[in-house]
Amino acid sequence: MVNQQIKQFVKKELQTEWRQRYAINGVILQVFSSVMIVYLAVRMLGNPAWNAIFWVIMVFISINSIAKSFIGEGKAKNLYYHQLINPQNLLISKFIYNAGLNVILSFLCLAIYSLLLGNPIVFHAYYLLATALGSIGFAATFTMLSAISSKAGNSNLLMPVLSLPIIIPLLLILIKACKRAMDGIDPSQIQKDLLVLLLLDLMVIGLAYLLFPSVWKE
Repeated sequence: MVNQQIKQFVKKELQTEWRQRYAINGVILQVFSSVMIVYLAVRMLGNPAWNAIFWVIMVFISINSIAKSFIGEGKAKNLYYHQLINPQNLLISKFIYNAGLNVILSFLCLAIYSLLLGNPIVFHAYYLLATALGSIGFAATFTMLSAISSKAGNSNLLMPVLSLPIIIPLLLILIKACKRAMDGIDPSQIQKDLLVLLLLDLMVIGLAYLLFPSVWKE
């Protein structure tokens, strides 16, 4: 029954996104326009700047694509959800959808970014794995913060304010792991960073799972 609830709500998210394609089209347009602005402004980047700017772009794309998870839902719809699904299953279904969307957007952004600004990455597999783990961590963090922000006034303004300080530890490890993958540093060092990323993701997901019922009851 639990798995069926999650499956149905993930399906509902996909159907909603398909009916409102302007939202995802807007995010994809933001990916293209952000990378194009960087390309037109600088053309050539050193490895540290290449890596840092890519993740600055991805942070704001992730916020914009995930913020609507709960902020976009009206009070009447949330009340209806109370009758259909328990809080943890709702959170898991939102997270699964957001994580999948965010990983796809990050790979799309990386492909366009590499096409226009060159690809200095040495260990592509490690860089892609770090990108996937980072995108999942962003999805977990921003999904929970979207739920918290939706309970407050001016939620669209509150979401970025809450997000940036909380995401910094994950972002620092992520940038370091990706920079090492770019430079071809000893794979054992990269693997340690990837393990830390994985543990951070699991910690955020676990905390969100435990805290979300209290947020949802408010």
